[in-house]
Amino acid sequence: MNESREVEVVVIGAGQAGLSSAFHLRRTGFEPGRDFVVLDHSPAPGGAWQFRWPSLTYGKVHGMHALPGMELTGADPARPSAEVIGEYFDRYERTFDLRVRRPVDVGAVREGAGGRLLVETSDGSWSARALINATGTWDRPFWPRYPGQETFRGRQLHTARYAGPEEFAGRRVVVVGGGASGTQHLLELAPYAAATTWVTRRPPVFREGPFDEEAGRAAVALVEDRVRQGLPPRSVVSVTGLPLNDAVRQGLADGVLNRQPMFDRITPDGVAWDDGRHVTADVILWATGFRAALDHLRPLRLREPGGGIRVEGTRVVSDPRVHLVGYGPSASTIGANRAGRAAVRDIRRLLAQDEPLAA
Repeated sequence: MNESREVEVVVIGAGQAGLSSAFHLRRTGFEPGRDFVVLDHSPAPGGAWQFRWPSLTYGKVHGMHALPGMELTGADPARPSAEVIGEYFDRYERTFDLRVRRPVDVGAVREGAGGRLLVETSDGSWSARALINATGTWDRPFWPRYPGQETFRGRQLHTARYAGPEEFAGRRVVVVGGGASGTQHLLELAPYAAATTWVTRRPPVFREGPFDEEAGRAAVALVEDRVRQGLPPRSVVSVTGLPLNDAVRQGLADGVLNRQPMFDRITPDGVAWDDGRHVTADVILWATGFRAALDHLRPLRLREPGGGIRVEGTRVVSDPRVHLVGYGPSASTIGANRAGRAAVRDIRRLLAQDEPLAA
């Protein structure tokens, strides 16, 4: 009963990065079920997209890149992105027969016998010669800590639990965070809330004009340099700036996107700054991003003194059996597709080197 099942490769996660990796494994001759297995803890296809709020329609999504081998065409921009992308991922899994196993929770990945990796899950254990970790960030929402946070009498929630603007009708809302989610929340909330206040640690940078390939490469290179040094990655979005579209321009003109510097403390009825300013609030909405969900890899001791995992391409420098896809520079949807291909190419080389010589 305790014996582990053996495969060549285990893929953890079935979002964009995991499905891209599985596609390239299959395309290069690996058979699902026999040579590799994809484990996903989500209840249905769609990766983190299935948990996005209903008001985030497909038309509001920027930077969603098609999975390899199948375009996403004809989607209604007015439909919730969770539905559109969930259906697309489901169709993709079935078309390429990827046989994703779900819901399966991965508890730990540790050193196994004979140089293999042991993947312990809620569905038993798997023994693999290589691992593609594509767990993303959705399961690790980042909550900053500020003095007085526990005294606040109103409601605090993170983007991960945001369900739409209607529930904030008549409420005074402080939105914390300078990324795309923060601006989207503010623009949605403004017609419903009694008042909104936007606070960020750094002044937001709005990007005029198209984001061309050269700019994309430069942004990815900045993120890549950090992970190569073993530092925690910053999101690609943090170095690209916020797109200045018509909705954002209107929000700036209306004062909805009137950014304030970060408050110094939280009071029972709002937030306060050391210069004496105070804003009364019923809700604090933390649009403060996510961190990589990698706790299950802790037994392998991959983290560097700088707090991150040192990665070259997708390969973990300290353990070439492990690839992180959708981490650091490959966190964007187009980056995840390319990284899946690169990870499979590296793994094929690794497994070929380890093949026993014929008698």
